[in-house]
Amino acid sequence: MSTKEAMGKTVEEAVAAALAELGVGREEVEVEVLEEPGRRILGLIPRGQARVRVTVKQSGAEVARRFITDVMRAMGVEARVEVEQKEEFLYMNLSGNNLGKVIGRRGDTLDALQYLLNMVVSRKMGEHVRIFLDAEGYRQRREESLIRLAHRVSERVKRTGNRVVLEPMTPHERRIIHTALQNDRQVYTLSEGEEPYRKVVVTLRR
Repeated sequence: MSTKEAMGKTVEEAVAAALAELGVGREEVEVEVLEEPGRRILGLIPRGQARVRVTVKQSGAEVARRFITDVMRAMGVEARVEVEQKEEFLYMNLSGNNLGKVIGRRGDTLDALQYLLNMVVSRKMGEHVRIFLDAEGYRQRREESLIRLAHRVSERVKRTGNRVVLEPMTPHERRIIHTALQNDRQVYTLSEGEEPYRKVVVTLRR
């Protein structure tokens, strides 16, 4: 985080001097006024100068990287953190050895970390930040596995005529199942139950 203190006849002049030193624009910084210029003597001679502290704002990526690095250290996990901004999403991927404890059973720990990341970074930035957290490509593998499951279940429902209720899944995972079968003309899907035990049901179209 870059910080610069500067002085000037006015607050605006002091801020401008600090911005020039930092090489950034006004919208990229936070300004703390340390000293006001004071009253003028007889309206002519300024008493004292303004002093400000100008700090370059952290980006959401920087805040997210610092938070997840601290969490990995607390968990005793060595991981490299890759961050990429794509449109409105901030994509983060962890790579390294022994990331099983970071992923958890069916990704439950990874989901919890993603939730915390979104909450902490959004609060720090003062705006909603959407973060997608992955570890060693787990989510892609999980998505492919769920799509295969959806098609297997679809064939089973067609063969037996009986509906199939899947295990409880997160909203994201349920969406994958629904999307995988949305164009199947013989079966349809719906969700039943309450979170966190909500399940996808696959049944024949009547």
